[in-house]
Amino acid sequence: MPAIAAPAFVRRGSLSLRRLPDLLFLTVVIGGVVRLVDLNSALCWELVPLITLLAMGYVGGLALWDRLGRWGRPLWLGTLLTLWCWVSWGMPAQVATAYTWLALPLAILALRMFTGRTAVAVVGVITVLLSLVIARSSGTLHPELVVPPAAALWATVTLYRTQQRLLGELRRTRAELARGQREAGRLAERARIARDLHDTLAQELAGSRMLLQAADRDWDRRPDLARTQVRTVVDALGANLAETRTIISDLTPPALEHDDLTTALRTLCARDTATPSRVEFRTEGEPGDLPRDRAAALLRVAQGLLANACEHARARHVWVTLDHRDDTTVTVEVRDDGVGFDTRATTSKPCDRGLGLTAGRERLGALGGSLTVRSAPGRGTRARASLPVDSLALAGLAGSR
Repeated sequence: MPAIAAPAFVRRGSLSLRRLPDLLFLTVVIGGVVRLVDLNSALCWELVPLITLLAMGYVGGLALWDRLGRWGRPLWLGTLLTLWCWVSWGMPAQVATAYTWLALPLAILALRMFTGRTAVAVVGVITVLLSLVIARSSGTLHPELVVPPAAALWATVTLYRTQQRLLGELRRTRAELARGQREAGRLAERARIARDLHDTLAQELAGSRMLLQAADRDWDRRPDLARTQVRTVVDALGANLAETRTIISDLTPPALEHDDLTTALRTLCARDTATPSRVEFRTEGEPGDLPRDRAAALLRVAQGLLANACEHARARHVWVTLDHRDDTTVTVEVRDDGVGFDTRATTSKPCDRGLGLTAGRERLGALGGSLTVRSAPGRGTRARASLPVDSLALAGLAGSR
């Protein structure tokens, strides 16, 4: 199952906040160079190389962030702070004020490098340096000059840390949702495999066991019939092996790999004619094209219903009908003349009709279909598995897009 992606506006917002300090740094530096060039004094031209080195050091450190490592990053930050103080200390007063804003991106860098008390201590050092730069540019250290920039610095630091905490919580929430989705998918897949195993291997093995028991009883009195029953079991076990391989390869019924649903049902009914029950198959209406997963669902449910009729109902006759006459639904009906059962109590044993009926309802319900069963003790059973045609059409349109 793929992972849950953050909304686009969250990703864009995170990227913008992350790059905003870098943009501020470069804007201040370039603006300061322009002011210095405009002043056109000898001191200004002496400072331009230092400012260029400061800008190149900042951009280069960001580009080599991963290579700097644990000890290289603090050394890089210390170099930037030194260059910043050097440039700001020697800069004319009319330009130095703008360079005090460089304290903000440098403080953000400190927060990216350090955590906890270390980060607070480094930001405190930057605040002291900021106060000294302001005192140098203004010629005096007045609280009214220092407090507003220092407050703005700490407000920015607080905002950044809050944003990082919220992003961390978002990442943890996404991870928890992804784990929940994977777990739900795993449980759904387990339930799907259990239904497929019940509708195929369990039912077929139960039928083969019943045939072998009959062959054992008839071996001495009617050896030809017993051999026929044994050969039927051998053929059925071969089909079961194919079913097992198919379940391993995404649960696609082998009968539907090359044939449509009509042919697959006809083959299924013909294979079960060797059982004590007589199975008849017929179709009504013009067959239509069904997506393989829908056809597989109807075939699986029909297998379970047919196995129930032959194994549990002790029916003499079983009629299987594939009905295409209704333009809105496709229906598979399995009717028998067996002993019947009470539909209000179908979960008494895990091997009886209850599991098959419940699994069939879940399988069809997931595709917008239904399974209805009518039965009574001594009056046989009629089960109808239906899938809506309009839902299939909508699914096909969605898939084509």
